[in-house]
Amino acid sequence: MLSVKQVGDYAHLTMVAPGVAERVRPGSFVELGIGGETSGLLRRRAFWVHRARPAGVYGGTVEVVFAPRSPATRWLAALHPHDAVDVLGPVGRPFSLPREPAVCAVVGEGYGAAPLFMLGERLRERDCAVHMVLGAANERGLFGALEARRAAQSVTVTTVDGSVGIRGDVTTALPVLLGRHAVDVVYACGRTPTLREVARLARASGAWSQVAMEAPMSCGLGLCNSCVVPVRGRDGVTRPVRCCVDGPVFDGDRVDWALLS
Repeated sequence: MLSVKQVGDYAHLTMVAPGVAERVRPGSFVELGIGGETSGLLRRRAFWVHRARPAGVYGGTVEVVFAPRSPATRWLAALHPHDAVDVLGPVGRPFSLPREPAVCAVVGEGYGAAPLFMLGERLRERDCAVHMVLGAANERGLFGALEARRAAQSVTVTTVDGSVGIRGDVTTALPVLLGRHAVDVVYACGRTPTLREVARLARASGAWSQVAMEAPMSCGLGLCNSCVVPVRGRDGVTRPVRCCVDGPVFDGDRVDWALLS
């Protein structure tokens, strides 16, 4: 482990992870061993990758952002430089990038915004227009509002309590953005109810959506089936698929949201 710092309500952890960093794509996650050698918390925890740098002074590094609220994540946030963390990854199906320049809306809620900054940079490299919406319950819950301006052409901030930006959540601001720009693709990461509404709004505006979903993941390898999500196939039949290896990114129109409510 290289460093850990507090950013608002979240912990920002940077790990030296050569062999992992080189293969990370926007929307990938890593599974971390929690609690050390003597811990009874045996199940790994999944964390979105905020950034990955293939080369550096110490080798490839991976950064994750999380809220230290549970015993497991508080243990992780209390680590010191040079403490060992067992890293498995990168895992999962990342975001798909447009083959041609497109107008993209990128929507992040709380620390769910973390994987979207790398996505925004990749989209800009493909000459896509990127408009970002970031939201949280309050100012301390926002992540990366200043950093977003380097990854997007426009940034809209929302807070439920109105302390910063527009009062409301990201789905309050998204219809305005969709009405202002001819958006082709909406990318989103956040809570399930938010992703459901983002997918609905995107569909209503004629845009395609991709949503990065969170689910309890014990193994991260597709073996335990603890993270199933109901997804409609091209034949129209809904089947349980594994969020860890078949996702975590899904087409918003393919998720059977009614079965998740």
